[in-house]
Amino acid sequence: MSSSREALHDFDWGKLAGLRLRADTVADGLYWGAHRSTRRGSGVEFSGHRNYVPGDDLRWLDRHAWMRHARLLVREFETETDRALRLVVDATASMTYRSPGAPASKFEFATLMAAVLARLALAAGDPVALDWLGGANCRWLPPLSGRQAFERVVGVLESASAHGDLYEDQQAIDRALLPVARYARRGTAIVVLTDLAELPHEIVGRASSLCSHGRRVVLVRILDPIECTFPFREPVRLRALEGKIDITTDGAETRSRYLKALDAESNELANLLAQRGGRLLSVRTDDEPAQAVRQVITSFSGANR
Repeated sequence: MSSSREALHDFDWGKLAGLRLRADTVADGLYWGAHRSTRRGSGVEFSGHRNYVPGDDLRWLDRHAWMRHARLLVREFETETDRALRLVVDATASMTYRSPGAPASKFEFATLMAAVLARLALAAGDPVALDWLGGANCRWLPPLSGRQAFERVVGVLESASAHGDLYEDQQAIDRALLPVARYARRGTAIVVLTDLAELPHEIVGRASSLCSHGRRVVLVRILDPIECTFPFREPVRLRALEGKIDITTDGAETRSRYLKALDAESNELANLLAQRGGRLLSVRTDDEPAQAVRQVITSFSGANR
C-alpha cells in the first residue's frame, strides 16, 4: 500500500477527494488476480463437495454420498477462468447513518468498497455489473468491461443517494435481487453490500437463493462503530431511520442484551447463508477499507464450498 495503515484509518473516506481517487488509493497494492470457478470441462480437477442447492445440475450429484449418508452433495471441479462481478449496493435510508467520529456513513463506505472491487475486477479483465436496493438516482448497469467501464461505474456510484424504507416497500428486495438471479451467469461473483438493518432474514434469504448455478455470493454487512459497540451508559433515545421504531432505554442496562442479540442474529444469518453455499462478512465503517475489500476477495475462495 502506498499509505500506511494508520493513514488509511484516519482518512475521512466520507468527505475527502473524489470516489475515483479514493478507490485508486485503496486498490493500490491489492489485486483481483487469477481466480478459480466451478465450471466443468476438459483439464478440470476435482475440488470437493458442497450441499445440493435447488437448480444445480443433477448430473453432478454424488450418489455414493446419498447411499452412505443420506445427504445430497454436489461434486465440484475447478479450472482457471475469468468470471463476472455483480455488485448490489443497499441505498435505503438506514445506510445514511454516520455517528460522530465515524470516517464515513454506511452508504459512503459501501460505495467505496463497490468502486474498489469494480476497479480490481476490471483490471483483471472481468466485466462488472451494478444493482441497487432502494435509493434515489440509482442507475442499473449491465455487465461492463473495457477502458471506460470504471468511469461509468464510479459516475453512477457518485450520483446515487440513499433513500427509501424497506418496511414501506418490501418489494424493493425482489426488485433488486430477482434481476440478479435472472441475468447472473454461472461462475458470477456476487457481492451484496448492506447493513441488514431492516428485514435481515428476507434479504439474506433472497441472497442465499442466488447461490445456485455455480454462482458465488458474499454478503457484506456494514455497520457503524456505535452499532457494533453500543457505548451508551445513560438513558438514550433510539429512532430507526426505516420503520416506526422509536424507543427510550437505559444504555447501561440494555448494552449486554443488545450485543448478545446482535451476535446471535449475525450467527443465525451467517448459518442461513452458508447452508446455500454463501458467505456473510461483517465490517465497520472505521475499518481500513483495503482490509475490508481483502476480506471479500478472500471469502470467494470459501463461498459455495
